[in-house]
Amino acid sequence: MRWLALLLAMAAMAARPAPAQPPAEFVQAVEFPYYLIPPGEWERNLVRLKEAGVRTVAFSVPWNWHEPTPGAYDFTGRTNPRRDLIGLIRLLQKLGLRAWVRPLPPVAGWRGAGVPEAAAGGSTAQAEWLKRLGQVLATRTASHGGPVAYVEGARLGIDAGAPPSPVTTISAGDSAAFAKSRDAIAGLPGRARGALLWTDVETAIYPAGWAAASGAMVRPGALAQQEGDSLGVRALLRDTALLRNWSALLPGLRPIALPAQPSGKLPAGVRAVELISSVGVAVTVTNGGKQPFRGDLRVFGADAKSTTTIPGVSVPAGESLWLPLGLSLGAGSLCRECSSFSPAEHIVYATAELLSVEFENGLLAMEFAAPEGGEAVLQLAREPVGPYLAAGTLKDFDWDAKTLRARLPIPPGSGPAARVRIGIAMEAPEDAAFFDDPPRLIAGRINVLNTVYSSAAVAARSRLLAPEGYSATARKKSPNEIEYAVAVPADAVPGDWANLAIEADGVPLGRARLQVFRPASITLPQAVKLHFGDRIAAAPDPPIVAIEPRGGANVDITIANHTQGIQTYHLSAAAEGLDFLPAKMDVSVGALAERTVSLRVFPAEGVVGLRDWRLSVTGGMEASLPFRFAVLSRNGEGAWSADLDADGSPEWVLESHRARAVFSSRDGGRWIEYAWKDSGVNFVPEQGAFAAPGDVEVAASGGALTFAGRNWKRTARLTDAGLMIEQNTPLPADHMAPEKRGGATLRIDRNSPGAAVYRLE
Repeated sequence: MRWLALLLAMAAMAARPAPAQPPAEFVQAVEFPYYLIPPGEWERNLVRLKEAGVRTVAFSVPWNWHEPTPGAYDFTGRTNPRRDLIGLIRLLQKLGLRAWVRPLPPVAGWRGAGVPEAAAGGSTAQAEWLKRLGQVLATRTASHGGPVAYVEGARLGIDAGAPPSPVTTISAGDSAAFAKSRDAIAGLPGRARGALLWTDVETAIYPAGWAAASGAMVRPGALAQQEGDSLGVRALLRDTALLRNWSALLPGLRPIALPAQPSGKLPAGVRAVELISSVGVAVTVTNGGKQPFRGDLRVFGADAKSTTTIPGVSVPAGESLWLPLGLSLGAGSLCRECSSFSPAEHIVYATAELLSVEFENGLLAMEFAAPEGGEAVLQLAREPVGPYLAAGTLKDFDWDAKTLRARLPIPPGSGPAARVRIGIAMEAPEDAAFFDDPPRLIAGRINVLNTVYSSAAVAARSRLLAPEGYSATARKKSPNEIEYAVAVPADAVPGDWANLAIEADGVPLGRARLQVFRPASITLPQAVKLHFGDRIAAAPDPPIVAIEPRGGANVDITIANHTQGIQTYHLSAAAEGLDFLPAKMDVSVGALAERTVSLRVFPAEGVVGLRDWRLSVTGGMEASLPFRFAVLSRNGEGAWSADLDADGSPEWVLESHRARAVFSSRDGGRWIEYAWKDSGVNFVPEQGAFAAPGDVEVAASGGALTFAGRNWKRTARLTDAGLMIEQNTPLPADHMAPEKRGGATLRIDRNSPGAAVYRLE
């Protein structure tokens, strides 16, 4: 039974990610400009940051955004969804994230730097602003159990401290991000360790009329757009993983220069610094050159006097490695639950970046960031019983019985963070417990988790530890098995992860990290997206589907069942002025599967434009979901208006069965999108076309839009896939040229300074 338990533990260790750690002492934050992000994206983006390991988000609170008119303040989204600061703070609290708040201007890249025009230079107005914002934040600070941990400046007057200084600010698009961030973390001689702030991580979509100083509507975010391909994103993800555990050791790490190298000096662009402490040494090696660095590295020991060599160090161009040397495996170092190791047992060295060490059920597990393969050498007091598992595969390892050293190969890691886990069985566990193939968790439901124990005695002494707000009821299945019914709060954030643990006599025996899902997700595959250039898109909330009324229109509904069993969903659609066939239907969907069904929609005579409708769902889930139809004219063309990017300002849309053109009622009637509907390819550049200062009046008539600005008038008409634009003065620049992309070709005829025809074919 002991060996069976050991093999089960090895498999579980390989399958599960490292458990999340509590907030670290060294503060690393990511800029999250909520006012530049549609609120429907806040939850998904913050969950993604948390999963990457980010624990702190920083943001300015633009004064002129939350006081849109003198004396009128909006912190709830009453006037604009993106002004819901209170909603953002509640979401941060649910996710266990900390907030770093800047209450005063300047706000980078924002109109007027965040100062209302009527309040420029006015101290009385600023005092009132701080008072109102302080009332919002005062009861939401960390000391009150809220997420607001840091506030820049002392003038807000609430009990939240200033962020550590100095603050090193780095763009996630910076190719030198590794060098800059590792210098900040290491705390090089002559500079204090403060905080690390990453910018340009999130994609920014400016509200209409609030474009950046450059006039751009959007700013691509490094994390979303490059998905780890850039050095900056890799540095962010690697630093985040490193700081989960190493930050607790940073206060005791003192930087020193390396001894002379075997070759005399390191290659140009390569530099290394040692950080010594009572529990071991960290060596940070940064390659600022254009070629990979490979070689041996001579370093000092923890006494800063004797020297040793780390062989075969390999650092890709532009990257950095944080290598352990003589790092203790005992308590007080990186290792969690490692009290059974003696002070003499340690990691001699590793040629990959050590992120974490755990000891559980007789297994020593280590996680590394390994852009390339490497090795770890351990000094132990006894021979491991084995086996050795690396990246989920059983591998051989070298054991020197004379020196009591184990040499463990480290495979190359995967993903942008290059992470890989290895583990070796030090001893067959006397007591062990495991989660038996744990499922995902469903919010608002009772979830059944099965746990297995090495003996009935261990099972009797065990208990399940669950996150705050969860509850667990035990049922004995057999002497060695306990089934837990775990209730997950209905307001748990989908996509977030929950850490559960089994312990006996205060000793952790098994862990599971499970993702939270809604019971089901219901989407409309035909829903409109607003495209900015060819890289960025916003999904309107609620979703909108354009339909042609002639003979009715088919609308697809996709149901994704996130539960472990077959579910039947009872659907009922209703709206004024619309008939559905069928009006009700039952849909069965297999476990962890999805299914698409169709409704046929018949608009009543004369119904055109935007129409709200609701889909009621019972059975497999309980929900009443809002959707919209954009009903076109009987010839398949039409004009409609909606706030597509949740910025408080509606866009205007010209639609045909082949193409879609989208315009703003601000920025001089900026043209945002001209898309071929079959592929969704947008031919208008990211900055848009026809942009100019000021608002315009827009009117729809007979499938055309008329824009009236100061001393000019413009008409736009879409027929089939041809867009004709005429203006009584010369048209502003459109920054467009004929091209072929995504199976469609754009042709442009500029007939005169005030007229142009754009055609997709």
